Amino acid sequence: MGKQDNRVAYMNPIAMARSKGPVQTSGPTIQPTWEEVKEQLEKKKKGSKALAEFEEKMNENWKEELEKHREKLLSGSKSSSKTRQRKKNEKKKSGRPRWADHKVRRSRPSLRTR
Repeated sequence: MGKQDNRVAYMNPIAMARSKGPVQTSGPTIQPTWEEVKEQLEKKKKGSKALAEFEEKMNENWKEELEKHREKLLSGSKSSSKTRQRKKNEKKKSGRPRWADHKVRRSRPSLRTR
């Protein structure tokens, strides 16, 4: 005798809700009058003064930071090619020696043959 099959089909809840159709609302919906809609649109257009001041301050800070960064980049690019070459050579000389410059050492002593 085999075991009883207890698998259940998966039902997608979103698909089930869509198959039933749109939800019926009971009673009338309350809609604003045209004057109220106009007032709301005017309020949105005005915005808040605090937000406008904050955005302006942030723009000024960003412009100052951008100018500093540009000055920094421009002052760094004025160095001559000789100076850059010298710095490049210093980097090569410092640090570990190249792999090709290492002496070959054996990890084990060689076996002497008779």
